[in-house]
Amino acid sequence: MASGGVRQCIRDVTLYLVFLIFISTLGPLQFGFHLAELNSPQDVLTCKEKSVAEDFASSPDSNFPQCIPMNEAAFAALSSMFVLGGFIGALFAGPISTSYGRLMAMRITSLFFVLGSTLEALAGTMPIMSIGRFLSGVGGGASTVIVPLYISEVAPPKERGLFGSMTQVTINIGILLTQTLGFFLSRGSLWRIILGVGACIGLLQGLGLFLVPESPAWLAAHKDQQLAVRTLQRIRGHGNSIAEEIEDWDVDKSVPEAEGLLQDPGVLSRRNSSNSKASQRSIAHVGFFQVVKNPLYQPAIIAVIGIMCAQQLCGINSIMMYSVSLLSGVVSISSSGLTIMISLINLFTTIACAPLADKIGRKACLLVSIAGMGFMSFLLAFSLLYQIKLMSAISVLAFVAFFATGLGPVPFMMASELVGQEAVGATQSWALGANYIATFLVAQFFPIMNTWLNGRLGGKGWAFFVFAGLAALCFIFVAWRVPETKGKKDADEVWGRDRRVD
Repeated sequence: MASGGVRQCIRDVTLYLVFLIFISTLGPLQFGFHLAELNSPQDVLTCKEKSVAEDFASSPDSNFPQCIPMNEAAFAALSSMFVLGGFIGALFAGPISTSYGRLMAMRITSLFFVLGSTLEALAGTMPIMSIGRFLSGVGGGASTVIVPLYISEVAPPKERGLFGSMTQVTINIGILLTQTLGFFLSRGSLWRIILGVGACIGLLQGLGLFLVPESPAWLAAHKDQQLAVRTLQRIRGHGNSIAEEIEDWDVDKSVPEAEGLLQDPGVLSRRNSSNSKASQRSIAHVGFFQVVKNPLYQPAIIAVIGIMCAQQLCGINSIMMYSVSLLSGVVSISSSGLTIMISLINLFTTIACAPLADKIGRKACLLVSIAGMGFMSFLLAFSLLYQIKLMSAISVLAFVAFFATGLGPVPFMMASELVGQEAVGATQSWALGANYIATFLVAQFFPIMNTWLNGRLGGKGWAFFVFAGLAALCFIFVAWRVPETKGKKDADEVWGRDRRVD
């Protein structure tokens, strides 16, 4: 029985599906890339590092200065432009992907990545680079909304958890890529190459999207159900049944007939003409504000906002953004080497734990992740306070590993599983909007809170007692308000309701 399930899984995962996942997840990869791109080259970029080899300095008549003078406040503002752009992108991505399709929305994000990265790489002043960061942020924020939707709609139902985790995996790959580039290119004017790589990735995705089809689920709900059947059958492969997946679509549930539609365009034409009314029917969209006013969707909105806030309020970005200064003197390794080590652990743990969501469930993964991060926050606070260096290092690495088991990948996939097709775009926008607000709060106020608490109470690490407390509250929230979505057919089954359709 087990071997049969493995064989079915392998049959479901075609090379064509792998290609679609690869091209679409270049968007989240860019999110991670741009999130960390200024970390390693900060000192060189801001002219703080004076001892730069002349071989790498720009010539006197160059239009591209070797560095852009700015103080810490200006650099913080430059960094936050990406978060601001991401917030805007997340808000508008849902409605655009619902109205015009996932494919069109992804093509627009690739354009933002190319334009933003190009401006960053060629910038000679802070305002120009800020505009580039903002545009890249719009693309990144939109991608974290659209791509999980697209993946959930093209992945086989039994492997949606596995493929859904690819969003977080590729975000981590992007972070690792930019920090590795920074390790080698954070000198002279070479930091511009780091930023320029983002434009190349955006261009690669833009070209690849011309070979990617629209989401079958979106086609079925908005345009042509028969085209949706053809697209889904191509993704699954001609030898695999799609009868169960098209059960709720306005097509004949007969799989042989659906396969016949793929082979005989004349049959498709006749079916389209006879079913013109069904083909033209589309699901009414639920708007951004409508979704929070409708009692049917309010539990889902509360759940997705809660888990997205939990992802950040448990403190992951206190490590991802400030690990170098936080752990200075704790481990005998360079700053750049330390960030690469943390990124590697985050990436490998995310990949290793990717099947967990489909095996033990989404909610279980969240609870394990939150409990582990909370406990490690407590240990980290204790070890920093009493200067236990080995415990500090182990706590940080375990903290990142526990994040990867649940809070990293699961919130992105659950946001598309808690509501129906008609409201998924608006729900994703609310989810990612909340995520960006929580990200901003941690990024902006963690250093201030950490310094203030350490100054008032003495020692180091007091802020992580706060994160341990927040983790306890998040654990209670998830246990109380977040339902399990693993193995559930649709949102109605998730919430245990029987919705009558007139």
